[in-house]
Amino acid sequence: MTKTILIVEDDLGVQKYLRELLLDNGYSVQTASDGIQSLNSISKLPPDLVLLDLGLPNMSGEAVCVEIRKKYPEIKIVILTAKDGVNNIVQNINAGADDYVTKPFVADELLARIRAHLRSAGGDTRLHVDDLELDNKSLTVSRKGHMIQLTPQEFKLLQYLMNNKGRILTRDMILNRVWLYSQDIETRVVDVYMGYLRKKIDQGYGKKLLHSVRGFGYMIKE
Repeated sequence: MTKTILIVEDDLGVQKYLRELLLDNGYSVQTASDGIQSLNSISKLPPDLVLLDLGLPNMSGEAVCVEIRKKYPEIKIVILTAKDGVNNIVQNINAGADDYVTKPFVADELLARIRAHLRSAGGDTRLHVDDLELDNKSLTVSRKGHMIQLTPQEFKLLQYLMNNKGRILTRDMILNRVWLYSQDIETRVVDVYMGYLRKKIDQGYGKKLLHSVRGFGYMIKE
């Protein structure tokens, strides 16, 4: 089934280039030139992935990202940004983005990122980290063939960690993505749920997969 990508870019030259690149690679393409237009387009026909420029008129790309993530958590979001500082990158991920590509970008790299995110959204339903397996279709988790019972929130947390294997996730990133911006939730809930996961995923196994990164957050790695 053909995947649909929405390009949100106010530079018409860049928009045209991206549209032709994606069409040439077999994608269905929608375009929008500002934030409000993009949200209207998504409400009518939600795409599989959004390529989102940050420097938009009328409504910032960061604000668009937050709105998409609130209303359409299943849509993948890849930020296009000329800002490549660590703080800007973390801010984008905190807003709900799945990934970012800095401008100027290499076409092959952008296409590879897009394929990876679309594959995780609807291709192989299984995620693996060492001997740990999560199946998005059956909603099951196992390690060394032994089934592990998780609550829905624990499952979402583990899923987010495994989708970002080897990558440090801050508490805010986890909170914003797994708990979807709830104002009633404090960041310490992340530590509590990571404790729950550690007992179920790592306890009793020689190799630990869940790791704390002092001063930053958490990650899962082989």
